[in-house]
Amino acid sequence: MIAFIDTYRDQFGVEAICRVLQTADCGFLTSRGYRAAKSRPASTRAVRDRMLIEDMQRIHAENYSVYGYRKMHHAMRRAGWDIGRDQTARLMKTAGLHGVRRGRTPMTTTRAESPDGRPDLVKREFAAAGPNRLWVADIT
Repeated sequence: MIAFIDTYRDQFGVEAICRVLQTADCGFLTSRGYRAAKSRPASTRAVRDRMLIEDMQRIHAENYSVYGYRKMHHAMRRAGWDIGRDQTARLMKTAGLHGVRRGRTPMTTTRAESPDGRPDLVKREFAAAGPNRLWVADIT
C-alpha cells in the first residue's frame, strides 16, 4: 500500500489517494498513518532479512546458482545462520533466487520437416458401401 502511494503521490496527493482507497474498502491507511509508517524505522525482521538475503545471494553465486531452498538451507546453517527451511524458501523467493532441476525436459512430439507426401486413397470419405470395402486406421 505504501509503495503504491509513493508511486502516485506526486500525481494525486497523499490525502486524495487515502480517501479513495478508504471508500474502496481496501484502504486501511490514513494520510497520518502513511506518514507514521514512512518515518518509523525498519523492523528487526526486515533488517535481518536484508542481511540474510545478501549472504544468501553470495552463497548462491558461489555454488554456481544451482542450489534450491533445501540445499541453501543447509549451506546457510553451515555459514552460521540460525534459519528455518520455510524462511529460506521465503527469502529466496523474495530475492528471486531458485534452484536448477536435474534432467532434461521430455520431448513428446517431433514435427515433420516436410509436408506429408503419402497419398490420400480414401479422399476423406470414410463411409463404406459395404463390409470389407474400406479399411481406415488412426494411430494417433
